Amino acid sequence: MQHILTDFDDSLILALSVARISFLDFNQKKKLLKKLDSPHSLALQFIEEILKLAECGEKPRAVWNGPENLRLAQAEAWQCKRLGIKILFHYDEGYPEPLRQIADPPFALFVRGDVSLLNGRCVSVVGTRRLSQVGREAARCFAHDAAIDGCNVVSGLASGADSYAHLGAIDAFYERAEKNGNYDGAVLGHTIAVLPSAIDDIVPHTNKRLGAAVLQSGGCILSEYGPGSGTGKWQFIARNRIVAGLSEATVVIEAPAGSGALITADLALEDGRDVMFHEAAFGEAASRISAVVREDLEKSFAAGRVSRYKRENTPEKFLSAGAPVIKDYKDYCVALAEPPGERSAPPVQGELFT
Repeated sequence: MQHILTDFDDSLILALSVARISFLDFNQKKKLLKKLDSPHSLALQFIEEILKLAECGEKPRAVWNGPENLRLAQAEAWQCKRLGIKILFHYDEGYPEPLRQIADPPFALFVRGDVSLLNGRCVSVVGTRRLSQVGREAARCFAHDAAIDGCNVVSGLASGADSYAHLGAIDAFYERAEKNGNYDGAVLGHTIAVLPSAIDDIVPHTNKRLGAAVLQSGGCILSEYGPGSGTGKWQFIARNRIVAGLSEATVVIEAPAGSGALITADLALEDGRDVMFHEAAFGEAASRISAVVREDLEKSFAAGRVSRYKRENTPEKFLSAGAPVIKDYKDYCVALAEPPGERSAPPVQGELFT
């Protein structure tokens, strides 16, 4: 079930309190929740007792304030009620099944908009913030055609590829609404925006209007962080596992070496999902951007500022491992049905467009 709060029973506040414990992983939170009977009992525990109950082998470097954690969980509940935010815990019927299957599922999801989309047919669209004009058009057109076909478009509401993917699905909604003379979005896919921040805090702030358009067009916004939570750098990487986990496949529009979009692609593969690259990623415009990024990356690596993983995480690595290159959404659908490795040969520069 989904929780639209009208009252605050102990089980709900307890689950919110457990969800807030950042030094426990998903499985440890599950174990802890089973061994407690009220949020007040959790608030009275010392950190050593929590770790024992959660069967956590090592003591993390963490500060634990039980009464404050309880207060913040109660505040989250009131804010969710006030803003109409739905809460899905991992044990709820409406929790998206694809996310249950990933290595580290979110213990809880906070959702604004149409929560039913999370269990619909989805494709994740990701890419660099430094997107070329060709990449912008590719992201927008791919997402538009996916939505027209009834497939929901998942992305991270970041600048660049994410924004244009959301816009493509939103375009499809208003295009269909204009033709039909209504705004019900029937037989359409919508767009799902996954935040790295609290559910009531759009990051980046420059995308607040885009976030509003996601909701107005029948889509949804979700986060694993409740109202009022802060945002740390690590949460951007954590967000990527949800973007990848909601869909059967992730499509990379453009992503130079070291791009965060390629981390999302890695996470998708780790969870047994397909990864594909749009041909725009290997076009002339994208290659120019990649060359500049590569030069900066090499300098940063030589200075010890970036890891070898980031330096070597390139689109070519994925192609060598069998990731297909697609032309558009229709080609994506064809590629989904093909045997693995069918298009595994890395493209030669310019070969895609001859």
